[in-house]
Amino acid sequence: MTYTVSDITKEFPTRSGPLSVLRGCSFRLEPSQSLSISGPSGSGKSTLLGILGTLEPPTSGSMRLGDTDITALKEVELPGFRRRQIGFVFQEHHLLPQCSALENVLVPFLAEGRLTSERKDRGVSLLERVGLKDRLEHRPSELSGGERQRVAIARALVYEPAVLLADEPTGNLDRSTAAQIADLLLELVGGTRLVLVTHDPNLAARTTFQSRLDDGKLLS
Repeated sequence: MTYTVSDITKEFPTRSGPLSVLRGCSFRLEPSQSLSISGPSGSGKSTLLGILGTLEPPTSGSMRLGDTDITALKEVELPGFRRRQIGFVFQEHHLLPQCSALENVLVPFLAEGRLTSERKDRGVSLLERVGLKDRLEHRPSELSGGERQRVAIARALVYEPAVLLADEPTGNLDRSTAAQIADLLLELVGGTRLVLVTHDPNLAARTTFQSRLDDGKLLS
């Protein structure tokens, strides 16, 4: 199914009138395709990701995943849709310090209170795929920065989301570790559609499509 984003705009009220941050952003992604978004700080990249992640509504425009009109979903429907269909990877890993690597990966399932053996096996399998087979029971404080980001990637993919959103996922890592994390992200995409915000031109060049956010518009 196609992920279609059409003419997304976002305005914020100010004393002097509406402040236009996004001015009609559009793109389409098929399964396994990826899009990188670059642009200067303050250009609206994080705002756009927040809208794509259903964390805030657009002022206008629409988003569709197959036959589902995401922008038409009711407020009560959004958390379930977000949990099942959208994965997030941030610059900061946002792991729970008191939980092991495996428990952090399984958090989306634990939040539902539905942790089956199959789901636990998927968490273990993902950690093995990101190279953390021997770190399942380690807490974040016992992991390196790159290892913590690997856990965050596994957590984002545990529900097999239709869309994976990554906001500067390599921004806090050294060059070597950043390259490894980039390899993992692109390797593990599978049938997921990846939208990636990055300042790294080398990482951006590896995605299916490259775009730049300039003056609120998404340019190819």
